[in-house]
Amino acid sequence: MSTETATPETAMDRGLRKERVGQVVSTKMQKTAVIETTTRVPHAKFGKIIKQVKRFYAHDEQSQAQVGDTVRIMETRPTSKLKRWRVVEIIKH
Repeated sequence: MSTETATPETAMDRGLRKERVGQVVSTKMQKTAVIETTTRVPHAKFGKIIKQVKRFYAHDEQSQAQVGDTVRIMETRPTSKLKRWRVVEIIKH
């Protein structure tokens, strides 16, 4: 039998987690912020650059994010039915 010492997980152990930067759209729920991200991608057939707007429900433990803030969110394990992201930092108030 081998005895493992308890070491903190590193990013390599748990895999790469996605990060997004977006605007806070709503903070009406407790400990939850709705983040809207805009991605510019080329159209599949015509190649014209179009905007894709997507909303993410992110866990915000201290409820520090306010509407209009720019925040960085990171992918995490499911927290609730819709929440799979968490607020890492508030970039701009």
